[in-house]
Amino acid sequence: MLERSVQYDLIEVGCDEAGRGCLAGPVVAAAVILDPNNPIEGLNDSKQLSERRRDLLRPEIERLSLAWAVGIASNQEIDRINILKASFLAMHRAIDQLKVRPELIAVDGNRFTPYADVPHVCMVKGDARFMHIAAASILAKTHRDEIMQKLHSEYPNYGWDRNKGYPTKEHRQGIRQFGATHYHRLSFTLLMPELPLR
Repeated sequence: MLERSVQYDLIEVGCDEAGRGCLAGPVVAAAVILDPNNPIEGLNDSKQLSERRRDLLRPEIERLSLAWAVGIASNQEIDRINILKASFLAMHRAIDQLKVRPELIAVDGNRFTPYADVPHVCMVKGDARFMHIAAASILAKTHRDEIMQKLHSEYPNYGWDRNKGYPTKEHRQGIRQFGATHYHRLSFTLLMPELPLR
């Protein structure tokens, strides 16, 4: 059973990101302030939910939350400042857009760059422990999947409609055959070295 928040007496925003381990596309973060008077059934870490379940929960989260927003850091920004800093940048951009100012930021993971003068807490596996971080994980994942689906129509040779930019065998084979696109993260290891023939 997930907890609603870390400290029940504060306006608390949950933050999470999607796409840190991908070879292509942006990293996408979401920030969600849940409404305690409008509980959302079935929230969980997005990785524990089917794609269909995530797609059903997304409009519920967007409709019933007190505030929510999505922030993005591009693959060029990832290459320039590194994936960890880009993830925090995307989270900051999401928080920037909230209609309600949070009094505490609850972040999935063990590190975060402070945001303005708002205190924060880092929660390892927070998306499986707290409802607002789980909600943020679902929004980040579904919004990023939508972006990768659109990019797939532009570059169909990498299987982004299926692998969403993650380093699958199909994706790496596409890079090997067709080269990298301007959506690829050039600071990442796009191709594994070929094993020598025995």
